[in-house]
Amino acid sequence: MSTIIPDELDMTESRGMRARTIQRIDVLDKVKAVAFLPDGLHATTEIVASYYEVGTEAIKSLVKDNRRELESNDYRVLTGAERAAFVGSQKDLTLPPSRHIAVFTRRTILNVGQLLAESPVAKQVRTYLLNVEEEATPEQKATAIEKAAEAEAQLRAIEVLGRIDGNTSYARSLSRHIAARMLGQEPEVDPLDFTITADEYLTGKGMRESDLPSARTRMGKTVAALYRARYSKDPQKIRRPINGVHREVSVYTHRDIDLFDTAWSEIGRHYDVQGVLVGGAA
Repeated sequence: MSTIIPDELDMTESRGMRARTIQRIDVLDKVKAVAFLPDGLHATTEIVASYYEVGTEAIKSLVKDNRRELESNDYRVLTGAERAAFVGSQKDLTLPPSRHIAVFTRRTILNVGQLLAESPVAKQVRTYLLNVEEEATPEQKATAIEKAAEAEAQLRAIEVLGRIDGNTSYARSLSRHIAARMLGQEPEVDPLDFTITADEYLTGKGMRESDLPSARTRMGKTVAALYRARYSKDPQKIRRPINGVHREVSVYTHRDIDLFDTAWSEIGRHYDVQGVLVGGAA
């Protein structure tokens, strides 16, 4: 008996089917080459639209309707200093003036192809994905379905965490890590999404152990105040070991490392190079 391959449009309606095939980024090059930015890793909305041979508004509309799923697959919108740093890292790249830039990775571009109904190129991408899935053994399919279901459940929980805490960069990093693990992949974590605390920032500043408690308190309060001023909300708190004791501490990502640098420029002047307090008492 011949096996019936699901219609490729079924994939646009089934997140489970998309989750089972999202790791097959090699399919993109089987259809056509992607014209990435100079770093070879990222693409803009215009590049993605060109790849799928649709207008940019079609991509923007799709992102609006499926943003959470796309964000779990590396979609990001860069603004301010983060945008400036990203553009500056792209050799010979000239972009029109804008307050933000949307960036896609191979994984995000594949996710777009799974969702984009009105595109012959996206149809080809989905057909390749279905053919790959059809070649899998029943055991492989069962495992993939189980992993996809577990991943979806955990991703929904993380989406709730992001809405409750408001720390979307932390939740986005966690969701990418879990999604990769659930799909049997090694997580690709953006260095900007690595977490950092006041205690970790102060490590390597050449301070004496006896001065760390006062500096930690000063740094923690200052960075938290700067974070609240920027985002109008409190920073995420998690349990971390401090002097051998697990405590609730504020945790940030390296996307806000400038807040630490600003805080250090203020409190660091109270310490000499050996870490001796030269101002008043802490």
